[in-house]
Amino acid sequence: MLAFGRRAPLGCLLLSAFLALFVFLSSVWLPQDGGGVGDCDPAHSPCRTDKKTFEPGRTEPDEAPPLVRECPGQSFQAWRLLHFLKSSVSVPNDVLLEPYLRSWDELITFMESLGSVVSFFSEKVKEKTDIVRRLLAAQGPDGGAYRSVRGMAEAELRAGRSPPGCRTLLRLHRSLLWITLTLDGLSQAPDPQGRLKTPGQIGRDAYQVALAPHHPWVLRQAAELVFLALPDRDYFLRLVCARSRRQAQPALRLVARALRGVHAATQRILEEHRLLELP
Repeated sequence: MLAFGRRAPLGCLLLSAFLALFVFLSSVWLPQDGGGVGDCDPAHSPCRTDKKTFEPGRTEPDEAPPLVRECPGQSFQAWRLLHFLKSSVSVPNDVLLEPYLRSWDELITFMESLGSVVSFFSEKVKEKTDIVRRLLAAQGPDGGAYRSVRGMAEAELRAGRSPPGCRTLLRLHRSLLWITLTLDGLSQAPDPQGRLKTPGQIGRDAYQVALAPHHPWVLRQAAELVFLALPDRDYFLRLVCARSRRQAQPALRLVARALRGVHAATQRILEEHRLLELP
């Protein structure tokens, strides 16, 4: 992975923020509420379900689209993310959960590439995708009602109890908006004065819209320090194999548009079923 320097005072601040986040998030943020299915016993079955289990009718991407090239030697591949995002909204008025989760696998790899502080957040996201995967696995080989977001929402509402899948999905949904707004901001051209926001500024602005309204004060303050650790724009160019900002903008815009489409489709379903304000 590529590295970026940190000054000593900033390192102390980030260490303090990390410790505060660890104590707080491990006990409060996005609790493990899998409704029984999430409570796994390592003596009988693995706590992490292999993501390849849920692939009915799966088609693997064959090649990268022209604007988003294969990046040799790196784990994150933007073209593969695009494939799974498009697959997840390949049916009308719904979101297929298997490619949706595969999209998150790529996004987690993306977050992990941004450094150790951000990768801590990616671990919390991974816990959420694991919960949804276990719920999906419990429905049988084809996913049953949990094959899609709409099916899961309707099944959990019919059950008349706390909806573990929808609650977990809602947390992922908010995080997806943060990533969407961040990549969209990185794809924008300079302002009339030729100035560009730093990735840290863009990530902070996206956080204020997508996640800050749902986080307590202590986490909002700690997040401010995390954005100081984001790498510069050139790092993001390399993640999409772009040689210049001009070349990177259409690629980032294409990914952001696909993310926005998945977010909008999920938003409509959650709103329709009045699930946007789950605790």
